[in-house]
Amino acid sequence: MNLSLRKILFINITFALLAIHSSMAAEKLTVYVVNYPLQFFAERIGGEYVNVVFPAPADFDPAYWMPDTPTIAAYQQADLILLNGAGYARWVNKATLPRFRMVITSAGFKEQYLETAEIPTHSHGSEGEHAHESLAFTTWIDFSFAAKQAKAIAEALSRKRTDLRQIFQKNYAALEKDLIALDITIKEVVSNNRARPLVVSHPVYDYFARRYGLNIRSVHWEPDDILTNEQMMELKSILKEHPAKWMIWEGEPVQASVDKLKTLGIDSLVFDPCGNVPQQGDFLTIMRQNVENLKPAFQHY
Repeated sequence: MNLSLRKILFINITFALLAIHSSMAAEKLTVYVVNYPLQFFAERIGGEYVNVVFPAPADFDPAYWMPDTPTIAAYQQADLILLNGAGYARWVNKATLPRFRMVITSAGFKEQYLETAEIPTHSHGSEGEHAHESLAFTTWIDFSFAAKQAKAIAEALSRKRTDLRQIFQKNYAALEKDLIALDITIKEVVSNNRARPLVVSHPVYDYFARRYGLNIRSVHWEPDDILTNEQMMELKSILKEHPAKWMIWEGEPVQASVDKLKTLGIDSLVFDPCGNVPQQGDFLTIMRQNVENLKPAFQHY
């Protein structure tokens, strides 16, 4: 082979390799998730290199949502399927999903899963009746756990696209910094009186309470419903041994419920776990607002 042919062959091979690399760089990873926190983490870490899909409707709690057959088929075709673990999204155990594409983001701390007491079947928004599982699953409002879940996502994306590992790791480091800042701030907020009794409107604060040393009792109330006489009697019974002055709600409670609680000397605040996409802002803005909402409950009085 003469010199000219070698040059031409070298140039052709070089352009072919560049074309392949360019094609790979342009092709986004399709990532399906089961809740909004995982969507937010994946988008922060993956940036322009991922297409993150969270198909649950806005008016459903994703923990109890059941996707239809076409949606499950879309999950099956994804490059990655990000799961929360700890019993979250029960439909996953009933569907056939490719295991090699599934990432249980909480697997790294599964020994620290918490059990929560079973309660009777009850309504919880538009998804209808259900009973809570024996495992607590709102892992991400322990922000040290949220950082570990984000790290699992960064590692999964890096395995899929080794050429982008440095980018994913850099993005993860920035997200981790934000999550650890929340963790530190909450510790500071509650440090005045961790033992202060609190009542929470739903059994979704188990990891939050353990991480930050809070003294909580759970009821099973919906913020959109006016408190009934039976619920008020239930609360009065709790207050005899757990003299709380604050009720923590998942969402903004109706004013009539707020007023009823006031008659018992109880104020209301919102700490939104943000399992679904917020109407405004994003995961971090919601959590930062949650922290602000907590502050009055831990002031000295």
